[in-house]
Amino acid sequence: MLSNGFVAVIRRCAVLIALAMLTACETLTPGKPVTPTPAPAPAPAVPAPAVEAPPVKPAAPVSVLRASSWDAIPGWRDDNPQLAWDAFLASCGTLKDQPAWQQACAIAAALTEPARDTVYRFFELNFTPYQAVNPNGSDSGLVTGYYEPLLRGSRKRTATYRYPVYAVPDDLLVLDLADLHPELKNMRLRGRLEGRRVVPYFNRAQIEDGAAPVAGKEIAWVDDAVELFFLQIQGSGRVRLDSGETLMLGYADQNGHPYRSIGRLLVDRGDLPLEQASMQGIKAWAKQNPDKLRELLNFNASYVFFREQPPGLPGPLGALGVPLTARRSIAVDPRYIPLGAPVFLDTTMPNSRQPLKRLMLAQDTGGAIRGAVRADFFWGFGDEAAALAGRMRQSGKMWVLLPNDYPLPNESK
Repeated sequence: MLSNGFVAVIRRCAVLIALAMLTACETLTPGKPVTPTPAPAPAPAVPAPAVEAPPVKPAAPVSVLRASSWDAIPGWRDDNPQLAWDAFLASCGTLKDQPAWQQACAIAAALTEPARDTVYRFFELNFTPYQAVNPNGSDSGLVTGYYEPLLRGSRKRTATYRYPVYAVPDDLLVLDLADLHPELKNMRLRGRLEGRRVVPYFNRAQIEDGAAPVAGKEIAWVDDAVELFFLQIQGSGRVRLDSGETLMLGYADQNGHPYRSIGRLLVDRGDLPLEQASMQGIKAWAKQNPDKLRELLNFNASYVFFREQPPGLPGPLGALGVPLTARRSIAVDPRYIPLGAPVFLDTTMPNSRQPLKRLMLAQDTGGAIRGAVRADFFWGFGDEAAALAGRMRQSGKMWVLLPNDYPLPNESK
């Protein structure tokens, strides 16, 4: 066991080396990186805050939520907010003890199966809408999709089931930078000890080659390396075992390396045209090029570890700690959008101009979900969800609904 003094030294050293290791920093509970479908660049992403050694303190991020009105939200009265009510109550289960949310959640708890108009009045009386804007003042951003995949597997390694799903290795260090800089409350540094030095954790290639101490950490073995890769992309999923049992898997941690899009790599190399670089297109390319697959997957150094979830959950657990609701939960960047908050999303259906305007709940985060106007839309479980999520890369706008008098830092005017 490390002594308290040595732990303190590690934390001080971690901040001093953080600039060199900034690629090992990510959001607190990254969940799902973006679906790897390349496209023209969206609105500029907000860069990760720089980490500096004491005594210099990084500036707190300026609010990117601009006061708006209900009439300014396109399609607000066209959606049926009843369909998001149970997801909102799930958020309140976590938020109800926070002073800013107590009153609104108490009122919601007292409503029994409210009618559509009652739900409208509840939000319009108890909440204020704020439009999310980018630091440059633009109000559009990228909306991607994710889903809960189903894999085939076994509790034991066999000739068929030979790709391991790992739990968190014992040597993975997670250093919370908020201990020294409260402004970095959503940032963690991941690494490992090498003697008395804290160094970045092993990348995907090193883990696959056996450099990390993951032996004995296998939760299950699956039959397809590409499906396992996309399980890590989604951050949660199910494995149907050869015994007939179904495992529910949820995100546990990550090796700290940034997500890199293999779809973008295939396009840049000329291996896939842009319009085919969806999840489905990448899987088709992998089947045609098995000898090049490992090199392609290792391009994304990020590696996700899992934990078993209790059986019978209605959906995977998101970063908020509540089950996600299909087509009503989104992943956001918690530096800008408070987790648990209702968000009205104005976007379009995947690969379509068909409007998709609905009330969502910000109940998850993602390692590649970076920026104020940025969302990952949870489509649910099954083949249809997979097809929609794999094709979704749309432009969208977002309005965050916060309780009246919610304390916003440096509110944008």
